[in-house]
Amino acid sequence: MVTAKQLQSVEPRDTADIVLPPSDLYSDEPPLETDLHLRQMLLLITSLEWLWRDRQDFFASGNLTLYFSPKQIKSQDFRGPDFFVVLDTERRSRKSWVVWEEDGKYPNLIVEVLSDSTAKADRETKKQIYQDTFRTPEYFWVDPETLEFAGFVLMAGTYEAISPNESGHLWSQQLGLYLGIHGDKLRFFTAEGTLVATPEEAAEQAQQQVEQAQEKAQRLAERLRTLGVDPDTI
Repeated sequence: MVTAKQLQSVEPRDTADIVLPPSDLYSDEPPLETDLHLRQMLLLITSLEWLWRDRQDFFASGNLTLYFSPKQIKSQDFRGPDFFVVLDTERRSRKSWVVWEEDGKYPNLIVEVLSDSTAKADRETKKQIYQDTFRTPEYFWVDPETLEFAGFVLMAGTYEAISPNESGHLWSQQLGLYLGIHGDKLRFFTAEGTLVATPEEAAEQAQQQVEQAQEKAQRLAERLRTLGVDPDTI
């Protein structure tokens, strides 16, 4: 297994002679800081993958190293996004996202989950990297403790704040979805404002619909019996 740490001692000879390191790199991210971080990241991944379950043209992940230059690997001065989506790519499992092995593709959307130790970097350093180096069209952050939430869209090379709609949700042109706070988590919403469910929520909703249909059928049968009609003969 090749990790970024094993490559730290590799010094490029000069800019013209740089040889790209191995592309089969494992993610080298530290563990997630809190349970809130883990739950928020998994919620975004699972709900989007469920919504797009019939699509094969995207990659969504979180806490996964995004390798974008040999210098970055050597210096270890960057950590991968908490959640990101790349569009127009093959939907398959990856050990990490290696830009030079992915047709030079960077994320179309990034979400960072703030913490006391990362908030300054997420608001400043990473925002600058996503704007100037990645040229990522949309960047959002959320604080799982305070529920502070902000989003930015790249306009003429500079991030501009996204204005909320009447529900306080922010539109993502890249995903064709809104992002907004629901309960105590950042969630996706459709263009019509409907909450994008997780697989578990969708299964629960389906079960509720079945139960409601059964109750309706039972009430109808009872009504027919009071009218002297056997519902089993209809």
